Amino acid sequence: MTEDAKFLKMTTEPVEKLIVKLAIPTILIMLVTALYNSADMYFVGKLGNSATAAVGISLSIMAIIQATGFFFGQGAGNYVSRALGAKQMKEAEQMAATGFFLAFAGGILIAVLGTIFIKPLSLALGATETSLDYTVDYIRYILIAAPFMVSSTMLNNLLRFQGSAVFSAVGMISGAVLNVVLDPILISVVGWGVAGAAIATAFSQFVAFLLLLAGCQRKGNVRISIKNFKLTRARFYEIFKGGLPSLLRQALMSLATIALNNSAKPYGDAVIAAVAVVNRIVMMANSTMLGLGQGFQPVCGFNYGARRYDRVKKGFKFCVTISAILLAVCSVILFIFAPTVISFFRNDPEVISIATPILRVSACIMPCMSWIVLSTTTLQTTGQALPASVLSFARQGFFQIPFVLIFVPILGVRGIQFANPIADFCTFLVSLPIGIRALRRMSGPADGKITIYNENEFDLE
Repeated sequence: MTEDAKFLKMTTEPVEKLIVKLAIPTILIMLVTALYNSADMYFVGKLGNSATAAVGISLSIMAIIQATGFFFGQGAGNYVSRALGAKQMKEAEQMAATGFFLAFAGGILIAVLGTIFIKPLSLALGATETSLDYTVDYIRYILIAAPFMVSSTMLNNLLRFQGSAVFSAVGMISGAVLNVVLDPILISVVGWGVAGAAIATAFSQFVAFLLLLAGCQRKGNVRISIKNFKLTRARFYEIFKGGLPSLLRQALMSLATIALNNSAKPYGDAVIAAVAVVNRIVMMANSTMLGLGQGFQPVCGFNYGARRYDRVKKGFKFCVTISAILLAVCSVILFIFAPTVISFFRNDPEVISIATPILRVSACIMPCMSWIVLSTTTLQTTGQALPASVLSFARQGFFQIPFVLIFVPILGVRGIQFANPIADFCTFLVSLPIGIRALRRMSGPADGKITIYNENEFDLE
């Protein structure tokens, strides 16, 4: 598809139909990604509570890696979609290349520093004496793959923001399916245990990276080329502005997980395992809503760049309504069958008894997540960095981390069980007026309009 044909499609095709078409591949990506994340938990769960806890603890380093990829992918991708909407192809190409090579360099930095300090890092993430060796084994291979994992996340976002969700889906789903296939082979058949799960994830991410990079070279997509790498203050500012909300959200998610794991240390590996299992289940339940939001992003970016605010608002309302209904159905199912669902991942009576109330309370709050996520997505994609950053910071920064630090010493395990759901509800209350205000503002000139910068004026050299 040519650039002109893509522009016409993104700005004239009925919004609901367009979002559904773009969302189907991204929903598949989110579901399969959640599936292969859960596959690690399922197969490692057979090794015991300490091994299960190690995978949960390692979520923090995964969140840091993803945060870096989202920072560059959302930062560059937001700009690229608006640039394509404004028909500024050269600007889009240079921003895409700049974001990609910065992302790869960021992944190398994480790999080097993490490997050097791997044992103190594991302890800082919340590893106990009994889970430390498992945690080190898992994190070691994740760190080796960090440059490719960061770059995969960046390229996935870049392709989605161009409306090329199919290419994004091929890369991400292929990697996810490969991971699910390799997990039982490397964990049980070869006998590598927790390390086998990490190797399966690392190799799968490398394959996904190669496929996503190939997708970017296809006709109609913004191609990645070293000659288009142009690092200027203006471009880095655009990446920073567009990617900061995602960086805050993912980084704070990592910090919140670290705080929760460290608070749970005195209560043993079963509590950490219970939290890890519930996090994976909630991630799977939210996959459809997150995929729908990601399908909306290119529609939002293109039409905001083309100043079709009516289409942006119509798409937002459609996505919030559909995702809230889907999450309400999921919440009822998870509330009723919580012990059964938990036992699928870790069939241990102690883990089930701790995890069941966490999952049930989380299920009650689940429909609220549609408004939170869609509001943040819209603000971020339209270049409204400050309110988007506030919403991204709110859940973990304003609520979850303080709740953990305050209530766990007082309430013990109960504080661990209810910190996340209460934080979600408080974030929903904060997001309501911010989201409504953002929609009302879309009637005048675009705040996020594309500006062409004089590169020599802003060049870092």
